[in-house]
Amino acid sequence: MSLNSFGHLLRFTTWGESHGPAIGAVVDGCPPGLQLSEADIQPWLDRRRPGTSRFTTQRREPDQVRILSGVFEGRTTGTPISLLIENEDQRSKDYSEVAQAYRPGHADITYDAKYGLRDWRGGGRSSARETASRVAAGAVARLVIPEVSIRAYLVELGGDPIDRAAFDEAQIEANPFHCPDAAAAERWAEAVDAARKDGSSLGAVVECVATGVPAGWGAPLYAKLDAELAGAMMGINAVKGVEIGDGFGAARLRGEQNADPIRPGPAFDSNHSGGILGGISTGQPVVVRVAFKPTSSILTPVPTIGRDGQATEIATKGRHDPCVGIRGAPVVEAMMALVLADQKLLHRGQCG
Repeated sequence: MSLNSFGHLLRFTTWGESHGPAIGAVVDGCPPGLQLSEADIQPWLDRRRPGTSRFTTQRREPDQVRILSGVFEGRTTGTPISLLIENEDQRSKDYSEVAQAYRPGHADITYDAKYGLRDWRGGGRSSARETASRVAAGAVARLVIPEVSIRAYLVELGGDPIDRAAFDEAQIEANPFHCPDAAAAERWAEAVDAARKDGSSLGAVVECVATGVPAGWGAPLYAKLDAELAGAMMGINAVKGVEIGDGFGAARLRGEQNADPIRPGPAFDSNHSGGILGGISTGQPVVVRVAFKPTSSILTPVPTIGRDGQATEIATKGRHDPCVGIRGAPVVEAMMALVLADQKLLHRGQCG
């Protein structure tokens, strides 16, 4: 069984390959009567779209979305919403060497181990191209949670963190890094340029904050809100770590330091828990950090083996993000929206 769907009541399935004719998603369980058109989805796809700056892959994809079903006279009908995004700028010939040898750090070798064959054109389903479908589905999910505001941004790139004291939300859309620290964005530009020149890549950390989440969403055990978020984020291509609230930092605190004192209201003095206690939202901002590894497709030759098991080396040609985390922020936002919308419907189903 190959699992390509995510969610409980609001469930989405993605389909398609990086170099196939199209990719897309089917969103099922969306409540009826919500206003929805392509214009509601396109702005989110445009934020993730490749080729928008020199710091991302130069693959030119318009990522124009089409709604094929589930909407009538501008409103959702309650039936499955089918979303289509055509691929228009594939260069499969760039991957001829990948057909014969495995890229270290990529899913090539594991796909062969599992299925006995793989789509080597751009990585097939393991390509970050698949995340466009998630962003489209996330745009639908946002309609289910109008009370919630979601914002993701980079807080670290290539091991260089932002200065929290210089945090300026207006800067997030003012630079190609979704970075709230203007000075850090300038440093990152130099770092990414240098990595690209060297034929290498860099990792990044994306932070995502959801405000307006009411208290009570989630469940005590097997559908914990933080567990659902962690699973959603870990399912994003190139993600190798997830933190909720203080995350691993909480392990370095004493109990009285980590506690979030509660005042009448209720009101909290701090938010070390990231807005979630016992798997259930507290009403505070929900905070998630996601670690993206350096892009695996690089021009620097790396030792590997071919499909015949013999030693060789590979330098991946083609057009790739020197830092996949740069375009990861819109994807993280989308997965946050999909989880929260699903949890809202689950909460309403049980508690009214």
